[in-house]
Amino acid sequence: MNKEQLDHFRIKLHDMSKNLLNEAEKTISDMTDSNDNYPDPTDRASAESDRSFELRIRDRERKLLNKIKEAIERIEDGSYGICDECGEEISAKRLDARPVTTLCIDCKTKQENHERTQKG
Repeated sequence: MNKEQLDHFRIKLHDMSKNLLNEAEKTISDMTDSNDNYPDPTDRASAESDRSFELRIRDRERKLLNKIKEAIERIEDGSYGICDECGEEISAKRLDARPVTTLCIDCKTKQENHERTQKG
């Protein structure tokens, strides 16, 4: 992968990280600023359910932030875009779709098929 492509993915990953952190700040701000007082138990339960859902989303995003950090480290150490399984180059198209990926499409497909057979 050439320097221009690496720079493209570095910028893309930094933008993803910045957007996720902005959303997390917004969630924290919304949750701390709200003085929700619901006299109706159903409204309260609905608000708690919404809050719980929001926190699960943020937890997933926290995990994605770790993957973004690891991807940036791989750019720095020169291993970005190389499949962890087969050692082949991951296509730029796949990296554009999922810049944190560590597997080429063939290895990812094999992994998913293996997981399906283990479940069923």
